[in-house]
Amino acid sequence: MFHLSEVMWLSLIIVSAMYWWSAQGVKQIALQAARLHCKKMEVQMLDDCVVLHRFWFKRDESGTMRIWRSYLFEFASTGEARYHGRVILLGRRILTVQLEPHRI
Repeated sequence: MFHLSEVMWLSLIIVSAMYWWSAQGVKQIALQAARLHCKKMEVQMLDDCVVLHRFWFKRDESGTMRIWRSYLFEFASTGEARYHGRVILLGRRILTVQLEPHRI
């Protein structure tokens, strides 16, 4: 027989694993958005990765609570300097992709 504490620990592990799995999917969405935006802006995405910078809980247009995430990435325009970019998502929807000012 399981004790209540064992059930709670098992539930916590399962919920954590489900969140991690979902977060990996959202990270792939952010990575793809950064790649496409860099290609469109004719800059080179460096390191081919995005890094979670911040997250928070916000409501979408319909009032549903979603996780707001900000991912950072690096890019180069001339090959001399690295610049930062940011992808912002609400749930699995891309809100914006931003590049900091850079040389052309």
